[in-house]
Amino acid sequence: MLERIRIVLIGTSHPGNIGGVARAMHNMGLADLALVAPRCEVITQDSISRASGADHLLHSTQVFATIEEAVADCTLAVGASARSRTLPWPMLTPRELADRLPSECQAPSARVALVFGREDSGLTNAELQRCHAHVHIPTNADFSSLNLAAAVQVLAYECRMAWLSQTDNQQPASDPGDTVRPVTVLEADDELASHAALERYFEHLERVLVAIEFHDPDKPRQLMARLRRLYLRARPEQMEMNILRGILSATEKAAQRKHHHE
Repeated sequence: MLERIRIVLIGTSHPGNIGGVARAMHNMGLADLALVAPRCEVITQDSISRASGADHLLHSTQVFATIEEAVADCTLAVGASARSRTLPWPMLTPRELADRLPSECQAPSARVALVFGREDSGLTNAELQRCHAHVHIPTNADFSSLNLAAAVQVLAYECRMAWLSQTDNQQPASDPGDTVRPVTVLEADDELASHAALERYFEHLERVLVAIEFHDPDKPRQLMARLRRLYLRARPEQMEMNILRGILSATEKAAQRKHHHE
């Protein structure tokens, strides 16, 4: 399960924080680190020092230009947010997130991204809207600011506890008469759509809604954000996504025929 979890840092500005995150990840058995548009060097004496023996994660870190690229192959993306937003999004506590991980990581293609924002400003609304859900660490309201590595440590710990719980539950029973219920694995047809597939769908959806004059980009009224929230909350499977894309293509053709006959 742990190998399916990716830590994504966006716009990180201090090499030491990247090193601290690498150490926090290695402590808890996580190894997939991705950076989006970092504002500093990744490999420095400071980052290596702060990694404290986990600098191999720094050397294997992937760097992307956008959040879409960093989570393209993920079936669940969760953004860490300390602020309330104008458009409410599904919100989890770290423990609730951990409770979901065993089922989220069942399918062979499953990948989970835990997304963290900039040290000074966190994640933008647009970045948070690329996530299926948000996670909030319930800190002291009078002193709520967490160091980036500390925030990663909290969620990484919860991930590890979920993994340990799953491992314990899968151990053979001491009594030969006892049986362990097998973990149900999703069939290929039931695999969740990847983040990249969802993004292609949202682009297609917006294009069709504009073409049929349902959506005015000059007066968006948060339409696409609300539709994005709806579909991300629904967690469509890849087969369902293919059906939805087919409906959009048929709608485009019908709209073109109608326009041709007018």
